[in-house]
Amino acid sequence: MEPLRSSSLMLLLLVICCSSTAAVAAAKKRTYIVHMAKPQMPPAFAEHRHWYDASLRSVSDTAEILYAYDTVAHGFSARLTPAEARALERRPGVLGVVAEARYELHTTRTPEFLGLDRTEGFIPQSNTKSDVVVGVLDTGVWPERKSYDDAGLGPIPASWKGACEEGKDFKAADACNRKLVGARFFSKGYEARMGPINVTKESRSPRDNNGHGTHTSSTAAGSAVPDADLLGYAAGTARGMSTRARIAVYKVCWLGGCFGSDILAAMDKAIEDGCGVLSLSLGGGTSEYYRDNIAVGAFSAMAKGVVVSCSAGNAGPGASTLSNVAPWITTVGAGTLDRDFPADVLLSNGKNYTGISLYSGKPLPSSPLPFIYAGNATNTTNGNLCMKGTLQPDKVAGKIVLCDRGINARVQKGLVVCDAGGAGMILANTAANGEELVADAHLLPATAVGEKAGDAIKSYLFSDPNPTATIAFRGTKVGVTPSPVVAAFSSRGPSDITPDILKPDLIAPGVNILAAWTGSVGPTEQAADSRRTEFNIISGTSMSCPHVSGLAALLKGVHPDWSPGAIKSALMTTAYAAYPRDGGILDVATGRAATPFDFGAGHVDPLKALDPGLVYDLTTEDYLDFLCALHYTPFQIATVSRLTNYTCDTKKAYEVSDLNYPSFAVAFTTASTTVKHTRTLTNVGAPGTYNATVSAPEDVKMVVEPTALTFTALGEKKNYIVTFSTASQPSGSTAFGRLEWSDDQHVVSSPVAFSWT
Repeated sequence: MEPLRSSSLMLLLLVICCSSTAAVAAAKKRTYIVHMAKPQMPPAFAEHRHWYDASLRSVSDTAEILYAYDTVAHGFSARLTPAEARALERRPGVLGVVAEARYELHTTRTPEFLGLDRTEGFIPQSNTKSDVVVGVLDTGVWPERKSYDDAGLGPIPASWKGACEEGKDFKAADACNRKLVGARFFSKGYEARMGPINVTKESRSPRDNNGHGTHTSSTAAGSAVPDADLLGYAAGTARGMSTRARIAVYKVCWLGGCFGSDILAAMDKAIEDGCGVLSLSLGGGTSEYYRDNIAVGAFSAMAKGVVVSCSAGNAGPGASTLSNVAPWITTVGAGTLDRDFPADVLLSNGKNYTGISLYSGKPLPSSPLPFIYAGNATNTTNGNLCMKGTLQPDKVAGKIVLCDRGINARVQKGLVVCDAGGAGMILANTAANGEELVADAHLLPATAVGEKAGDAIKSYLFSDPNPTATIAFRGTKVGVTPSPVVAAFSSRGPSDITPDILKPDLIAPGVNILAAWTGSVGPTEQAADSRRTEFNIISGTSMSCPHVSGLAALLKGVHPDWSPGAIKSALMTTAYAAYPRDGGILDVATGRAATPFDFGAGHVDPLKALDPGLVYDLTTEDYLDFLCALHYTPFQIATVSRLTNYTCDTKKAYEVSDLNYPSFAVAFTTASTTVKHTRTLTNVGAPGTYNATVSAPEDVKMVVEPTALTFTALGEKKNYIVTFSTASQPSGSTAFGRLEWSDDQHVVSSPVAFSWT
């Protein structure tokens, strides 16, 4: 029997070895987007899908097509090994094989702050306002919320071709209506990478178990809901930016992230469905445009007349931290509202410090409680951060605990204090967050304070042998000044990919925004939070992006003949970069004036955007010239544009500076101290004469030719050239200016960012 045992052992080892080899091979696979030259399909194939299948089978016997794309791209996505991807790239008709990117979410008072409560007298009455559909690519929707009520809306636009997809917990007949006109979900790319969706934790349907997608879609175009609030805070009427627009949701984000193949498939379907605006509050760093799934999809959307707005990212305040920087995307940073939720720290030495909180439970006693620093109530080196299991109950019980911000979630720190028997928490910012305060619906009495207040409170803690404190919650305060200020988390320029294009484009409200929320999780998103609320208050460029998406829908409804470039221009050239009577918009990260690298053209101003006077229009041809100026190859241009026969004119001198962008980024080098930019303005208002004025830094001379432009007809175009001259400056220097064209009624304003390399 010994030889039999030996043979069995060898067979078992062989099976294990083969299984391990297969597992390693499978592990090396990843999802690729395969871009095909559609016109090059051999005549032997009746359909492009058959050609795609045959091309895939030529390099892999096991790979399957996840999605076939026909609107934002021509091609398909599939799981391949790197070797298979390289082999496929050599096949006839294959333009390129690009690994998919992984993206993350960029996670009331706003209409009044933006002046939208006064728009009715400014907006012409037209049915087109309700014909615009905003497609929101996010975590789905909680359709039962009142923000999706369709009362007062007419029939669904006849041009709409979308669908409301069924799921186990998502019944189309109950979920969709004349407001929420479509709901789809895309998970093939996610499941190919991460495995099957765990339906015990999230719904394999358009239903939103996260809250992010419900918040963003209702911000963009939610119906007006009176008596809205979060636990008594921010009470008032909650409404989207364009209440007459329709909403379609495309769920592309899951617990493990958002994947490029799913996003591209959703963009493909959203354009086919008939969306006029796409809103994407997600991003994943930067890469060349032909490798950026969102940039590729957005180019085709733009070419079909669809406005695409994206969040700039939450990686600020460092320089060059932006996502979504393609010039055909409207890149949106975040600013504050004039609303706050003060919660004061009252120390027994008589000093008071203002913080912020959305706590709504039983208040602390008015008499002070013992007060301790978390770093002195722990045996671990990181105990000051109040991470799970780090606090000693015998030192914390019955006391208010000061925790430092960082590493773990802000609300989670409070839960750690609560679990250790603490009575309350003061959360102190460190240098990483400075003076930026974000409100949280804490589960125990707690407030957050800035770095300066935190340092002062610590000084008291360390100097008083028996420190005591309490927290007083002041509710909701409006009319806060100055506002807006640029949020510290908002990602900043310049763009790493194309420094000659100024990004972000503009900022919009993104701090402490009230909007609809999911019924799956509480307002803190913590497992221990059993509260369920109709609305929530959260912050991020994820919140500022749908503001601009909704405003784009508003403009598109009023001006249905405007291109995406014209709508972007109207939003940018009417944005404001200074307070009415008190200097430039501030940056909360520094306490000083912000720059166009922080806020782009400025803060959005909807009322002025409705009537900008002039626009810097942009067409597909303009963007193709831009790609030629970047020296893109025909294959790279085809990957972005789907135009397989387009080639750059070798006799033409292409310049990035010739792109008809509504802002200016001027790069001086030691070899070039004079730079010229050409622009074209289109009249979208009444006839008139516009005069140019410039505001330039001391070391730069700006000359505009001609200095006056007269328009006699709607749609008339006029060109001008602006010449920038400077003396040599140290490498890395920056400066800023502004160029304005004005008549008696309009100011068409463009920021100018100068850099020396």
